Formats: sequence, C-alpha cells, structure tokens
Amino acid sequence: MQRLLFTCFLTLTGFISLAQTGIIRGKINDAKTKEGIIGATVRLDGTNLGTQTDATGAFTINNIPAGTHKVFVTYISYQTREIPSVRVESGNTTVLETELIEEGKNLSDVVVRAARSTNTEVAVISEIKQFKPIAVGISSMQIQKSQDRDAAAAIRRVPGISIVDNRFVMVRGLSSRYNTVMVNDMITPSSEVDVRAFSFDLIPSNILDRMIIFKSGAAELPGDFAGGVIKIYTKKKPDNNFTDAGFTVGYRANTTFQSAQTHDRGDLAWLGLWDKSQQIPTSFPATANAFNGLNATTRASYAQLFPNTWGLKNMTVSPDIRFAFNMGRRIDIGDKRLSSLTSVNYSMTNQVAGIELNTFNNGASVNDYAERNHDQSFQRNTRLGVLQNWTLRFNPNFTLEWKTLFNQLGNTETVIREGKNFSIEQDRLSYSQRFENRSILTSQISGEHQIDEATKLDWMGGFGFTGRWEPDWKRVRYIRPSNSDQPFTVSTPNDPTPQESGRFWSTLHEYVYTGSVNFQKKLGNPADRDPAVIRAGAYLEQKDRDFNARFYGYQRLGNVQNVATQGIGQVFSQQNVGGVEGTYSMLDGTKPTDAYNATNTYAAAYVGGDINFSPKASLTLGFRGEYNIRKLGNMLQSALVNQSVFSPLPSANFTYKLNDKQNVRLAYSYTVNRPEFREQAPFNYFDFALNADIRGNETLVNAQIQNVDAKWELYPSDGEVISITGFYKSFKNPIESFLIPQVNGLAYTFINSKSAMSYGIELEARKSLANSSSEFLKNLTLVANLSLIQSKIKLGDFVTAPGLSGVVQTIDIRGLTDTERPMMNQSPYLINAGVYYADKNGWQANILYNVFGPRIFAVGNVDNPTIYEMPRSVVDLNVSKTFSKKWELRLGIQDLLNQAVRLEQDFDRNGKINGGSEQTIRSFKRGSYSTLSVVYSFGRRTIIP
Repeated sequence: MQRLLFTCFLTLTGFISLAQTGIIRGKINDAKTKEGIIGATVRLDGTNLGTQTDATGAFTINNIPAGTHKVFVTYISYQTREIPSVRVESGNTTVLETELIEEGKNLSDVVVRAARSTNTEVAVISEIKQFKPIAVGISSMQIQKSQDRDAAAAIRRVPGISIVDNRFVMVRGLSSRYNTVMVNDMITPSSEVDVRAFSFDLIPSNILDRMIIFKSGAAELPGDFAGGVIKIYTKKKPDNNFTDAGFTVGYRANTTFQSAQTHDRGDLAWLGLWDKSQQIPTSFPATANAFNGLNATTRASYAQLFPNTWGLKNMTVSPDIRFAFNMGRRIDIGDKRLSSLTSVNYSMTNQVAGIELNTFNNGASVNDYAERNHDQSFQRNTRLGVLQNWTLRFNPNFTLEWKTLFNQLGNTETVIREGKNFSIEQDRLSYSQRFENRSILTSQISGEHQIDEATKLDWMGGFGFTGRWEPDWKRVRYIRPSNSDQPFTVSTPNDPTPQESGRFWSTLHEYVYTGSVNFQKKLGNPADRDPAVIRAGAYLEQKDRDFNARFYGYQRLGNVQNVATQGIGQVFSQQNVGGVEGTYSMLDGTKPTDAYNATNTYAAAYVGGDINFSPKASLTLGFRGEYNIRKLGNMLQSALVNQSVFSPLPSANFTYKLNDKQNVRLAYSYTVNRPEFREQAPFNYFDFALNADIRGNETLVNAQIQNVDAKWELYPSDGEVISITGFYKSFKNPIESFLIPQVNGLAYTFINSKSAMSYGIELEARKSLANSSSEFLKNLTLVANLSLIQSKIKLGDFVTAPGLSGVVQTIDIRGLTDTERPMMNQSPYLINAGVYYADKNGWQANILYNVFGPRIFAVGNVDNPTIYEMPRSVVDLNVSKTFSKKWELRLGIQDLLNQAVRLEQDFDRNGKINGGSEQTIRSFKRGSYSTLSVVYSFGRRTIIP
C-alpha cells in the first residue's frame, strides 16, 4: 500500500503545468441608469483571456497570470473603456467597478480595489506558501465540496491529521493534548472536563473560512504544543448581500426508524437544556458529613424530593435533522463600510449501537473472559449554534471587528448493559441514564491598523465561557447468580460508589479573559518583493475554573428483597425509599476531592524577524518568553498545586527558494506542554462506557519538546502542491496516561514519563487536471496525502502517581508494565485521498478515503495488556447540483464501508495485534450515514468591495 501510494505521488508530478495566477471580477454598469450592462466584453490586452458580463452586469475572469495588465471593456453604442495598470497577484482577487457611457459623453474615473480572498483553495495554498513556519490547511471551498458537517470531519482531510471519537484532532499521531487550538487567533479552552482536548464538532462547517495547522513553531505562535497550533477562522465580512437557508435530513443504517429505549429530560431537551426538577434541591445539606449524620428516615425524606424519573420509554428513532440560516449584509455609511455576517445552525442527530464490551483474565488462553457485556446504547445529540460577526471599515487603514460564536449542546445517552462476571459467576444488568449539557461562548473585539506602507498593528480583546453540566446521571446495577432462574436484584453496597446504584451531578464553569497586541515593521523599501521584517507582540490570558460533583447512593435497610427485584421504573419510587426496615434510604458519597477550583495566568511576549540573505534565502529568528502561574485547590488543601514557570522558547525557520515554484524549508523550535486542570485535580471520575476510573495527579510538571522539521514543496500552479516533510521530536517529561496496578477493575491516571521521541515523513499532492484534453478530466482535482510515523516513550523505572488509596506515591514499575512502548494514540501511518469533480453546469461530486494505523487506546500493565484501536477504512461519497442559481441539492453517503470500531487487547504483549492473538475489548458499528440537503438562496445582490 505504501509503495503504491508513493508511486502515485511521483506519477502526479508528470502532469504539472507551471503558472501562478489570480482572478479579476467586477461589474459593468450603465453610467446613466446605473443598471448592469448585459453582454459587455471584458478582455485583457495581449492575451486571449476575456469574458462577457451576465444578466446583472457581473463578470469573472479566472487563471490570469500574475502581473500588471491592461483591461478593455467594450459594448455596442458605448465608448470603449481602457483601464491601464490593473495588478493581479497570485492567489488574490482584483475587483473592478466601472461604468460605460454612450458615444459622445465623458466617463468618470474607474475605481480599482484589491480584495484578498482567504476561503478558496488557491488562497489557502498561497497563504501557506508565504508563511515562514511549516503549515498545512484547508479552505471553505474544499470543505463545501466534501460536504463535511463540522470542523472535525473537515480537518481529517489535512496531511498528518487523524480524528478520535469523531471530534478530537491528533496532529502527526500525537494525542490531542499536544495541540493548541485558536479560534480567530484566540486560544480556546479545553471543551472536555477529563482530558485536555478541544471538540472540533462544535464548529459547523458552513461558518468556516479556513483552517490552518502550523506544524513548526514561531515566535508569534503559542509555545504550548508539539503536534500543531490549529487556527480556525470563521467567516468574516461577506462579499455580497445574501440570505440563504438549508435543511438536511439524515438516515443512519441500524439507527433511523429502529426501536430504542431512552429516558425523559424535559420539554427543553431539544435545545440542549434540562428540566429544573433534575437539580439538587437547595434544601439539601451542603456536605456529605452533614447529610450522612441524619437518621435514615430523614435522609429518605430528602431522597423523596428527587422525582422518580428512572423509567425508560420506547421510541422509534426519527431521521436526523439539520437547519442552517445564513445572512450577510454590507452597508455604506458615508466613507465607512459596515458588514454583518449572521449564521444560525441547529441539529438533532441520533445513534443506536450494539456494543460488545469485554475484559479478560491474565491467563494462558486468548478467550479466558473475566467479563462479557453487551451494551444497547442510544444517543441523541442536539446543537444550537449562533455566529455573529460585525466588521466596520473606517478607512483603508483601519478596520474594527467584533466576532461572537455561541454553541449550546445537549447529549442524552441511555445504555442498557447485559453481561456476566465469570470470576464470581454472576449475571449483571446495568442501566445508565446520562444527560450532558454544554454552553460555549467566545467573543472578541479586534482592530487592524495599517499605520503606513511599512507598519502594521493589530490588537484583540476577548472573553470566553465554558459551562458543562451533568444533571442527575442515574446508574443502577442488578445482579443474580449465573445460570439461575432467580430474579435480578439491585446491588446497593453500604458504601456508595459510582460503579453501583446512585445519582451523580457535576457542574463546571470556566471563564477566560484574553488580550493581545502584534506589531510588524518592514525594513528598507516596503515595495521590495521580500523586505526584511521585524515582529513583536504580547499575549495575556486569565483562566478561572470552578468544578464540583455530588454523588448520592442508595442504602438498603434490612431485607429489601421484596423491593430490590422490581423494575427500574419502580425500584426507587417514593414508597420504596421510605427510610424504614425493608426499604431504601440514601447516603451522600461525595468526597472532599470531588470539587476543585483553579486559576491559570498566562503571559507571553515575543520578538522575531525575517532576514533575507539573498532573493532566494531567508531566515526567520524568534524568541518567545512565556510565564505561567497555575493554582489549584480543593476542600482538603487550598494550594494543592502552585506552579510558576518561565519558559524561554527560541525558534528558527529557514527558507530557500530553488525557483519561483519550489521551496526548501528547515525549522527548529523549543516548545512545552502544560498539564490541564483536570489532569492535576485529585478527582476520581467513573467512565461508564469503558468501565474505568480516571484520577488526577497533582505532581504533574510541564513537558519540554524540541522540534525539527524539513520540507520540500512544489507549487506547480494555482491550487496545486506537492510536498515532502520530515520531522523529529524529542520529549522530556512527556505527559501520558498510566494504568494504576490493581487486581479488580481499571483505574487510569496521568504521569510524567522520563522521555520520548517521535519521527516521521509526510507526503502531500494536490493536482488539477484543468489542462487535460478531455472535457471530463478538466473538471477533476486529485488530492492525496500519506504520513508514516514512529514513536517510542521511556517511562523509566519509577513513576510518581496516585495509588489505590488515591495518595500520590513513587511506584516501582519494573515488572509491572512496559517501560518502553509507542506513545499513546500514535498511529504508524495515516492516509487521506480524494477525487473532486466540478463542472460549469452546477454538478459537483467527490469520493474520499481515510484510514489510520493501529494506535494505543489505553495503556496496559502486567495485569491488563495494552489496548489498541484498530484501523478502519472510511469511504465517503458526495454529489450536489445547483439549479437556477437559487437552489442547491446535496446528497452525501458517509462511511460507506461501515467497518467496525474495534479495540483489541495485546494478549501476547508483543506490541502488535496479530491474527489469533487479539482479545476484543470493545466493538461496534456506527452505521453508514446518508444525508439529503436542500439549500435555497433568497436573493443575492453583488456588491463590489
């Protein structure tokens, strides 16, 4: 496979044509009536390039060689208009706005303005070519072609990118914790409570302008990364006034129209909100000691304040729906221009899955099961997203922007688990009724000042809020002896634990305040093609988080056999939670470590510049200093974590231009990786899906990374690229997941390993067949990329981690686990390929392929071997057609092959998953997914910038 793909890359180079081009577009009006002239001829002097205006007077000329051109506009009975010195830049759009007058009349001066397009494939490739750091990216135009629904689906088309759980991004196979994500140049907080990760499915694809992934460091980039700095840019000001709306209906195999069981979360669940009755009543004692100090009857009376919402209801799963509304407006106020972009998105999606979940004894037999379980899972996800961007251009040298993005998300999950514990010969029937609500807001105001031709200043102030609630997560376990006819009875241990029967609440609030300023000065003659440049700036961020969790378990009083065998809808009814003999009461299982508060102050300043040794060679040197103060405390210790660290971060990027089409780049950067709040908080979280505990480790320290990159890149023509990139990374104190040694169950924490390294090669090719003699082939674009990666982590002989009691200690791991292994989540290979078709009649189609190599999903030890996530090939097919410039119909089929998601255990501990030696820990199929979308444009009036 690897040889074949590499041969394809080399073959593509034989089709390349050499040209750098731009676009001229505009509108021709009648000087008297101001109406568009239909059929006017616009041509470039000395070329065969030209076109005629359409029914509105608008025109577009593509593939114009970069340079200065003379433009002629002609029409019968009108004076010919000659426009000299129209400059066209590679990857840019030059806009012409002019009028024609009838014979014998004079015409006012033509207005010529240049507007940089950022959302096209040509523009993104041109932007990447001009960057000093090594970068890759994807444009909204390519996203539109692939019909990807969100940023997570779109970004996996980028070289070296893979996706975990359909939402978390890994760059070069490194865990998502090694990425820094920025939305409109503001660092985003982690969207997850338990890991450092940003959920890319929060960003709908229709609001994206482009995504750029920086893989090498620079002074102006945040220094907390090893995989990449991922910049997500939402759409800014519209090119024209428009209003459009789209509706999508989705069908998922094995889900849509199938029967499922779910639980009720109130009338507002469709908006991602829950009913107030699911909150803990304010009358409840504030602490576990105060609650548990009450008598059983009083505690039961408190329990009766909770409504009996344990019952499940049957339903037929409806098709998925998505709705999008977009509107852009531009208003001239004197010599100022106000632009507004509004986007509202709503979706409700469903997933039914039958999941095999197993554990094995550490014996000689592959099929020596400890537990076998089957989960019947139903999830309903809702998302309401609103984007509102305002842009006010005071003059060509000053622009003010205000961008706001809000997402309201809800996830209703019901899991029914049937299984057997072979070690104690026990049948089990468990239920999980979970609802998660998240609110994520980012808002920022920014300004761009072009002080003079050589000097530019920009600044930004931002506010972010992340709220996450898990109201009344209900879990219950029924048990009975295996192979018996006895009824199932509820398991209620006297010491309530999250693994057994009870109700769980958690709340997280995080506030982020951000400010930045950046200065750039061109030295010498600014008109030079590559002038020397000096850059400087500062970034300040204050992050405050509060988290608390409560857990209430049920306590049996005497012999409860008569009530313990009742169904889930009745067993915890008010009459059965009476606080007297033969019924249940309630205990508060909340621990002092189940709440924490944390702050992080991050201040950075940088200086850097470009030095041009010759027209071909340039060196960018930079130094960034980052000072980080992290504090975290809980009820037991107010200053559990108090770390103040200054990190000096040098970087260097060298570029040598072999010619106008080819570059060779070398890059070095020193970066860090800081722990996330949750990774340091000593809070014990139970993951029901994996049947495992997750604990924090307050002793974590920063990881340090040295990064070296080398890249050869060829830009044959607009929209085309071929590149080969090699990289090497050396880690000191990398942060990794660690399986705590224990006899029963799984418990994970986070540790600093001794060292690690990662190295690999990335190949990318993007080829247009526009110069083919075949009319069909002219409409094709080929895209492919391959990444081959190796990594190794060394844990050392000892690690500092919490033990079974939760107390942090030094653990001698020799003989307990592999002290050398690949890094967690590191795939040995990644492959993306796609064929895109687009013709002049409004037809678009594409077929896309994606696969990643086997990667460590969960680290193992002597008792539990390492678990790998196995490769699965994903093929997507999309077709769309535009009708009469107002209607667009889209058909998409995602995951055509519907291969199973599989987690396999390395039974023979050889670091490989071989046929016959694997143990399936978890397996399920998501189902192929088909969507049909209709988009209608209510009207579009062309406006020349």
